[in-house]
Amino acid sequence: MGRKFIDCREFPSEMKCTVAISADNTDELVNAAVQHAVAVHGHQDTPAFREDIKKAIHEMEAPRSVA
Repeated sequence: MGRKFIDCREFPSEMKCTVAISADNTDELVNAAVQHAVAVHGHQDTPAFREDIKKAIHEMEAPRSVA
């Protein structure tokens, strides 16, 4: 499994946040993304919100080796 990420630019906001967060596992990424969303965007940390965050996670492509 590769690295995972979530990007605020995918969500419309008045502040036009450009933060992207990545981690090697889903739980770590969800925790970091929720902390950001609560502190910066004023969201509430609820089970439903955490499920929405999980749905927005993407897998990063592995870097291509340079020959």
